[in-house]
Amino acid sequence: MSETLIRNAELLDGRLTDIRVRAGRIDELGAGLTANPDVTIDAAGALALPGLHDHHVHIAATAAALNSVKCGPPEVENAAALATALAIPDEGWLRGIGYHESVTGALIDRSWLDNIVPQRPVRIQHRTGRCWIFNTMGLEKLLSPGIPPPPGLERIDGQYTGRLFDEDEYLRHTLRTSMPSFAAVGAAYARFGVTGVTEMSPANDAAVAAHFAQEHHRNALPQRILLAGKQELSDGPLDPAVALGPVKLHLHEAHLPEFDSTVTAIRLAHGKGRPIAVHCVTEVELVFSLAALREAGALRGDRIEHASVTPDHLLAEIAELGLAVAAQPNFVAERGDAYLAEIPEKEWPDLYRLSAFLTAGIPLAGGSDTPFGSLNPWAAMQVAVTRRTAHGRHLGTEEALTPEQALRLFLADPTDLSRTRSITLGIPADLCLLTQPWRELRKDLSAAQVRATFINGRLVHNGIDQPPA
Repeated sequence: MSETLIRNAELLDGRLTDIRVRAGRIDELGAGLTANPDVTIDAAGALALPGLHDHHVHIAATAAALNSVKCGPPEVENAAALATALAIPDEGWLRGIGYHESVTGALIDRSWLDNIVPQRPVRIQHRTGRCWIFNTMGLEKLLSPGIPPPPGLERIDGQYTGRLFDEDEYLRHTLRTSMPSFAAVGAAYARFGVTGVTEMSPANDAAVAAHFAQEHHRNALPQRILLAGKQELSDGPLDPAVALGPVKLHLHEAHLPEFDSTVTAIRLAHGKGRPIAVHCVTEVELVFSLAALREAGALRGDRIEHASVTPDHLLAEIAELGLAVAAQPNFVAERGDAYLAEIPEKEWPDLYRLSAFLTAGIPLAGGSDTPFGSLNPWAAMQVAVTRRTAHGRHLGTEEALTPEQALRLFLADPTDLSRTRSITLGIPADLCLLTQPWRELRKDLSAAQVRATFINGRLVHNGIDQPPA
């Protein structure tokens, strides 16, 4: 039976303790534990945490993004830089991500791409994830004979612009793309001390669930997986490696669904015991979602994803309905400068709020929205405290959190965001061991402080600077 003993670790409540890990669980806590474990680690007073959890991710898209060209801020901030980024000599598909019209002044189309890259097929994803833009060669590969063009393929004056909106399933079917390996994503999360993720892609179905289970069993994605997605996920058994999450409703202000059908979808999910998670990045989407939830009746565990724009009166409705919020504090750094340039100043206080949710008693968790945001939770915590943009400007300082509150965003129980996880006897040994005690760590919320990560008692990241005793 494998056994690890972590000596002299600090817990969140300030206690110093030894932690015995046996058979994948926390088997014993206390000072001066004795035994002959397989491995002994001296924490030397440094903090030990339950493994962090990223509460809003898109793993397959993140894996694909690692092999894609960055096409937007902060890496690319103008049209000349975008042209340079796309100048890669090759013959196959060129896949770009993170594009935003602030780079070029207006949303590009296939003509713009043809002028830059005429010799190979190109597709570039908008930062929101809602739109792909193809050049002519890419469009020709997309429009396969015998398959009708999808409704989301934009035409102006009878001509295709190369812009494809909200057609990811069509894209996968037409281009016959397969699910990628998750190994690079799993390794990155392990380095950050992340031991669990909530996968939030609305198209997640049984086939996606099977791929996640496969990647978990081969240790490519060792993290625990809570899988949100389609209603159909409720219909069949899932591999034990994948836990069933909420039904994801992905709203778009320009194309909101029928109100009655949304209410019906919420009631159907609740009838199967599943909460819902609603994508809300505009005030209109939030108003629509809250009205639908009020009509359908809220279930414990229902949650708002992003809550990007939340005026006071809607925040009060969220609290009244007993909803939780999964926010992205990292967007203040990654997109804050664009928000300050594009959004009227009177609306700035409503953007990516944090402290106000906690004050109102609303359960709040942190999610990266990777690949649309950085998957580094420590960077998100730091921004939650500073509220600084990439260029050093402040956005909504009244929404800043303390370091303790910022840390708790990623310690929330994924199945109950109102509960903060702690290291207790008998739980699975999902642990993040840091390099310093909390009194020092709180001054520098940095991923460099992660010393070791354990999932189910197994060491998945080893930055330990001493040999096992």
